Amino acid sequence: MAVLHNRISQAELKKLLYAETEHRTTISFYQYFPVDDPKLFRDEMYAALNALQVFGRIYVAAEGINAQISVPDSNVDELSKYLNSISALEGVRLNYAVDNDGKSFWVLKIKVREKIVADGITDPGFSMQNKGSYVNAARMNELLEDENTIVIDMRNHYEYEVGHFVKAIEIPSDTFREQLPMAVEMMKDKKDKNIIMYCTGGIRCEKASAYMLHHGFNQVYHLEGGVINYARQAKAAGLETKFIGKNFVFDDRLGERITDDIIARCHQCGKPADTHTNCKNDGCHLLFIQCEGCAKQYNGCCTAECQTIYNLPLEEQQELRKGISKGMMVFNKSKKRLRPRLDEINGI
Repeated sequence: MAVLHNRISQAELKKLLYAETEHRTTISFYQYFPVDDPKLFRDEMYAALNALQVFGRIYVAAEGINAQISVPDSNVDELSKYLNSISALEGVRLNYAVDNDGKSFWVLKIKVREKIVADGITDPGFSMQNKGSYVNAARMNELLEDENTIVIDMRNHYEYEVGHFVKAIEIPSDTFREQLPMAVEMMKDKKDKNIIMYCTGGIRCEKASAYMLHHGFNQVYHLEGGVINYARQAKAAGLETKFIGKNFVFDDRLGERITDDIIARCHQCGKPADTHTNCKNDGCHLLFIQCEGCAKQYNGCCTAECQTIYNLPLEEQQELRKGISKGMMVFNKSKKRLRPRLDEINGI
């Protein structure tokens, strides 16, 4: 059995990734299916994927699997064969990254979780067996022209901010578990409308569609394969792209370009920008949008205070970080997590 954890530092692993000469393909996939022994499933999958030099982040739970990975181009076919050898994953849809430089991950991590996407659902009557109807890119575009259609974005604020479907409604929260009941409440008087749920790769909107049906909605759809699959289908078929801007992704790229539209603004100066970054101060790591000019001015930090700390000797930085728990540091207009100056810039 392969060792299930790496013994090399993250910095060295990333250095090794960028030294690779073979291109990698970034792929995401998920599947809801019963897993009797998630730990055994995890161990066996780790051994198989490690042998194929796969990097990435995979969650396994009793309800299924959620994976974002990169694989050397020469091993893509072998990866597909391996996944098809697992009966529950035979024919699973693989979402190939739209903007793909292959540098999305530098280590393989497979973790056992309670659920593959945290939803907060405790109702024993809820089931993923009854879920909304899939729509592909062509059908999505058709429904968007229908006045009886409501499109709901089941992603977080920082994802919606840089790109979304035209007329899409944002559910104002940074957690999926909060969004589910909020979506039901916001749409309670529209149960006979065409409700289309969408997300990045399909995993959240598929569960959201089942949740809406569970609460009495009648015409519920979800975008097959999410924004990633929509963009590929639209391009292949020569369809007009109804998603504008950038699609946020949860890997080192932090986004892939769908259209040239820049609909967000730098959180520091207010200029048009849609590049997410993490504050370089290791005691902060706030996720925020920063333009090239501010990146230079602040050395990739979110404020002058963080820049000052970032420029201190490493030993002093480590001393300052003792006892600090960062949690999920994300700029969100609704929660005012960034500094007052940034709130002022954004008109809050």
